[in-house]
Amino acid sequence: MKRFVLLLIVLSVAVTSCKKEQQSVIIFHAGSLAVPMKELKKEFEAENPGFTLLLESSGSRDAARKVSDLGKPCDIVASADYVVIKDLLMPEYADYIIRFATNEMALVHTAKSKYADSINAENWPDILLKSDVSYGHSDPEKDPCGYRSQLVWKLAEKHYERPGLYMKLKNAMPRKNIRPKEVDLIALIETGVLDYIFLYRSVAIQHALPFVELPPEINLGSPEHENFYNSVSIDLTGKKPGEKNTVRGEAMVYGLTMVKNPANRPGAIKFLSFMLEQRTLELFKKLGQAPIVPPVCAEYDRVPEELRGLVSPLK
Repeated sequence: MKRFVLLLIVLSVAVTSCKKEQQSVIIFHAGSLAVPMKELKKEFEAENPGFTLLLESSGSRDAARKVSDLGKPCDIVASADYVVIKDLLMPEYADYIIRFATNEMALVHTAKSKYADSINAENWPDILLKSDVSYGHSDPEKDPCGYRSQLVWKLAEKHYERPGLYMKLKNAMPRKNIRPKEVDLIALIETGVLDYIFLYRSVAIQHALPFVELPPEINLGSPEHENFYNSVSIDLTGKKPGEKNTVRGEAMVYGLTMVKNPANRPGAIKFLSFMLEQRTLELFKKLGQAPIVPPVCAEYDRVPEELRGLVSPLK
């Protein structure tokens, strides 16, 4: 009996020791990063058996507010728009933003969507405004894809020289067609509830969904059209009640940061070192999203020394 009790004690100590050795890294990330992050989790944990990535997907603005407003434990925030980190987390909760990937907007549908056989990059506004067509986008207050959708509409009004187009598109889309984050909309087109959704090109590719490639002048994916993108803007809520953030159109850039006072700094550094390697960034390219190689940072002097060899100063 004594031997049995001793064995139980030894096993208990071994299990406890094993648990202590297992380290968690908490990552709040954009919904559009769900597929890449799951792939990175698989590869990272395989290479680092003592670590577990705890992934929490949401709209990027919601991800930031989990840190700033709710005080939830976190190590890394990865946003679909680097500006979210700048506006909602810096300087109180973050020191720097590493810009690591790009994307572009697309108009996504299915083979069963109304007029799917005739819609194109020129006539899509007319198709959407037909009385029997339904479309949607994510919530601008929660998710960059939502405010980027409206920036696309404003750019389209100018590009196609159609005064009033933005308000027509906005007024023809009921509030019920807006969801918290862009990936929440996918089920709505797959089930036929919606015919079209404004979504990132990479997400459409990852889910094997057909899409209309929007002109580079309006898809927010071409740096050469930056001046035109800058000609439109949208107002969002700021850090405090009553404050406003004005977000101007610009070419899409994803950003990430390790928050101040992370729950697990060594683990966060280890994962970021893994993620920012060129071989790892190539995964984004396979999933339809162009990586920035090497990643860049405007606040380079604030980047942890352990990561500086993987990041370049933004010029």
